[in-house]
Amino acid sequence: MVALLGAPNAGKSTLMNRIVGSKVSIVSPKVQTTRTRMIGIAVAGPAQIVFVDTPGIFRPRRRLDQAMVRAAWGGARDADLALLLVDAAGGVTEEVRHIARRLKERGARVVAVLNKVDKVRREGLLALSAAVNDLLPCERTFMISALDGSGVADLTAWLSQAVPEGPWLYPGDQVSDVTERVLAAEITREKLFLRLHEELPYASTVETEAWTEQPDGSLRIEQVVFVARESHRPIVLGKGGRTIRAIGSAARQELEELFGTKVHLFLFVKVRGNWEDDPERYNAMGLEFPKTRGARPGRGKGS
Repeated sequence: MVALLGAPNAGKSTLMNRIVGSKVSIVSPKVQTTRTRMIGIAVAGPAQIVFVDTPGIFRPRRRLDQAMVRAAWGGARDADLALLLVDAAGGVTEEVRHIARRLKERGARVVAVLNKVDKVRREGLLALSAAVNDLLPCERTFMISALDGSGVADLTAWLSQAVPEGPWLYPGDQVSDVTERVLAAEITREKLFLRLHEELPYASTVETEAWTEQPDGSLRIEQVVFVARESHRPIVLGKGGRTIRAIGSAARQELEELFGTKVHLFLFVKVRGNWEDDPERYNAMGLEFPKTRGARPGRGKGS
């Protein structure tokens, strides 16, 4: 098992999707898109590599932040090897320093992966590689672009030799442990983020409420977009419902490609006030509910 760790927007989900060869984790320019641990499974020669895509690690301020950071460190704890992804254009930020320090304390096997190298000159990459390894001596350092795939094959080949011997954990044709209902909700949430950008309130989520296989082989999927306040509904709906229709159309097209059949997608927007304080919502997202708002996982023992 290989954990993907890094600050928000380091490119973890893009890299996992690239190596797995299928979309198993959503991607958007908005930070903290990934909210829980997502599993992606790749086969390289005789090796099965199980990637754990984790939420970006940052300083948590809200209860949801705390749960996300806790999930990220949980993914690292369970892994045989950690990939520390660093946005080459952003360099060694305070978040990168914090993650490197924690990995060093844990004595984890770490590989540095400098991503988005197409945005940085070669001299800058060599300096960045040295800076990262000064913080945390790594077994190897790879320079890649997860977006266009450059350098990814070399990284995958190395991982296939570095993972420990043992039985495969999943069937050879399985690419994720995420259910179709959850993946469908995540894809709609991705389209929500892409459509609304900064207009979208962070406190929103999508849940698949109904999933019916029709007699003609098509799928009827009903999903609810939950927002935290009544004032957020018009933002998601758009004038005359145009925004939610555009989101639904984009999600439906991708779902049809993914499932290989016609999809009838119905989206509803509802207000669920203070859902970030509801333990059931965390369970639905696969997150552990933090009992207090004041805890700061990612700092100190037990996180």
